[in-house]
Amino acid sequence: MKEDFLHYVWQYKKFDFSNLKTVNEESLLISNVGNYLQKTGPDFFNAQIHIGTQKWAGNVEIHVKSSDWYLHHHEKDSKYDNVILHVVWEYDAPIFRKDNSEIPTLVLKSYILKEVLISYQSLISPKSWIYCENQIRTVDDFILKNWKERLFFERLERKIEPAQKLLTESNYDWEAVLFCMLAKNFGLNTNGETFLKMAQSIPYSIIRKERFDVENLEALFFGKTELIPLQCEENYSKNLKNRFGYLVQKYQLSKTLLPPVEFFKHRPDNFPTIRLAQLAMLYHQQDNLFSKIIELHKVKDFYSIFSIETNEYWQTHYQLDKQSIKKNKKLSKSFIDLIIINTIIPIQFAYAQSLGKEISEKVLETMFEIEPEQNTIIDKFNHFKIHSNNAFDTQSLLQLKNEYCNANKCLECSIGIQLLKS
Repeated sequence: MKEDFLHYVWQYKKFDFSNLKTVNEESLLISNVGNYLQKTGPDFFNAQIHIGTQKWAGNVEIHVKSSDWYLHHHEKDSKYDNVILHVVWEYDAPIFRKDNSEIPTLVLKSYILKEVLISYQSLISPKSWIYCENQIRTVDDFILKNWKERLFFERLERKIEPAQKLLTESNYDWEAVLFCMLAKNFGLNTNGETFLKMAQSIPYSIIRKERFDVENLEALFFGKTELIPLQCEENYSKNLKNRFGYLVQKYQLSKTLLPPVEFFKHRPDNFPTIRLAQLAMLYHQQDNLFSKIIELHKVKDFYSIFSIETNEYWQTHYQLDKQSIKKNKKLSKSFIDLIIINTIIPIQFAYAQSLGKEISEKVLETMFEIEPEQNTIIDKFNHFKIHSNNAFDTQSLLQLKNEYCNANKCLECSIGIQLLKS
């Protein structure tokens, strides 16, 4: 038995309360179960009950065992002084107030509706992937749509947290924040943190000054990430090495110890060298990038801005000093989609919040335009007949799986609650 299930039973009155009695055989009448605030302190506030002939107004605390009161040290916390009823699954010890009067206790096990318990046991029984995998498709589309919207904005709120931190560190320079966030996402999961630290180690004022020469930007990016060979063989790598040495002296840049970049498990087009060369070309071609993207919401406009490819050297290289067959290294549509989802939308949302503007509908319109992401989680949902039509769907389902299903928060999930109700 889990405490969150008892919270659900009490909140939605999923028990027979026609003839309730406390453990001391006192009659109990519930007028109001109270407000479920999910904050520190008692579980339900401002409940109203009658015990015998006495009316009580106060708070309700819920535990699996009554002795959990002492296990959680509630007897030492003044927030629990106004508890008027202790609701438990199993009664194994009496609980007393500071004045030595016993707190009335209701054993919920004796009154819970049988069908509710069966539904709960069915929901949490072991499955191959998620608890509700055999039932999720039966959930009403209206409930699922509303829940997915909440999940999407929960995920978006989490994504803007790094932007808010970067904003403080950059003295509220939004262009610098965008540069750092783009660098992180150009590095993908494997090299994202290294690219972010690289971007943070270069004052954005230097990017503004040096963006007119793409090789200077490459020298900074490759030098900081130690991707320039110690013994250069080709003129291009020698040139980058000399430029980096000059820029370090010019701007008095300190050496920054970064995690090594990883090539392992990446397709060649995702090699860190290629992604850094593309990032350099983006800032070479696009001045005041934040000012350009902040008001845009049409996906085709983002495709136009991010339609960039590397310079000629990288058409025949994946690494410095190692020539390969010629191939254009242009940002793919799917990669630009990831940039929109993970960088552009979060920074637009964070900026709007800072101005007190509401852009939720515009954000959703943009997400509806982007094709669904492809990964193992989305494939699994497809297998269970929960299909994704766009990036809004996939982002919502990723939040559902990672933050609710993986954490077994079925009773904090609208899907789980609906399945229990039905």
